[in-house]
Amino acid sequence: MRTLLLLVSASVMVFLAACRQPSGTDAAVAGAQPDYRTTATVKDIMDALVDPGSDVLWDSVETIVSAKGTEEKAPHTDEEWKNVRNHAIMLLEATNLLQIPGRHVAKPGEKADDPKVELSPDQIEEMINKDRASWIKFATKLHDATMESFKAIEAKDAEKLLDTGDGIDNACENCHLQYWYPNERKPESAPSQRKSE
Repeated sequence: MRTLLLLVSASVMVFLAACRQPSGTDAAVAGAQPDYRTTATVKDIMDALVDPGSDVLWDSVETIVSAKGTEEKAPHTDEEWKNVRNHAIMLLEATNLLQIPGRHVAKPGEKADDPKVELSPDQIEEMINKDRASWIKFATKLHDATMESFKAIEAKDAEKLLDTGDGIDNACENCHLQYWYPNERKPESAPSQRKSE
């Protein structure tokens, strides 16, 4: 009887182990599946998420001066705040999408709009691949700057939202000066030298 119980227990354990372990074919297929499928390019994410997201945040609070007078613009209703909040989330998550490995900068063969000013997508991608840590750092800085705007939105603080816009602008511009149009970077001014008298 004891031998029979041992055999039954062993059989059950083998059966359970077989259920938990994928077959060789299943394991190969599971191992071959990438964690992410990067359908959109960096340019796509910029055009579809980063640009419209940041534009809504920047334009949500402003002072408009015209012949009719001065108009103060800011979100007031729950619906207006919700719209700004949605665009902040769009921008926040875009920074995460930009960090996913294997994402190309642009479609194959795509060229710079103005080659005299901008690097080509291939040059940008080469720079990113050589130093991904810097690319991640730039994306993180945009995320952090956007979080400041997000906190202002959650508090429905229009003045704070206006104040945080520069942080997003600086994060974007610093990244663009690194990867998109590095030749536009202003040279650091040389230390002034006084003539001895």
